[in-house]
Amino acid sequence: MDFAIICLLVFAVILLLFSFFKKDRITKLEEEMEQMTLNHMQDIYQLKRKIKVLEEELLIQDVPTGNGKGFRPAAAPVSAKKPAINEILKSQVLSLYQQGLPLEQIEKQSALSMNEILMVIEDQQSRGFTS
Repeated sequence: MDFAIICLLVFAVILLLFSFFKKDRITKLEEEMEQMTLNHMQDIYQLKRKIKVLEEELLIQDVPTGNGKGFRPAAAPVSAKKPAINEILKSQVLSLYQQGLPLEQIEKQSALSMNEILMVIEDQQSRGFTS
């Protein structure tokens, strides 16, 4: 009887020591999961950056109105009242005007009407920022 207890005790100690040297599969899975999560977060960050760049480009690019008469800015609201002119378009018009381009050329490049271009220039000059 004493021999059986001693054998079982030795066997338990051997199993205990064996458990310390055995590789833990859970740890490996946790590391893989952590790596996948980091990759996923990096991908999301890059996609958000690309979306932000595309949104900024859309503010600058022109979109056809569908009436065949020309283009309107992508961010400009379509309404019966006078639409608000995007700040980017205002700065583009003022930059082209300061470079000495004729108003007709500014009209083509900015997709604004002649009245809107004149309104932007006059508004800027009334504020005291003349070229």
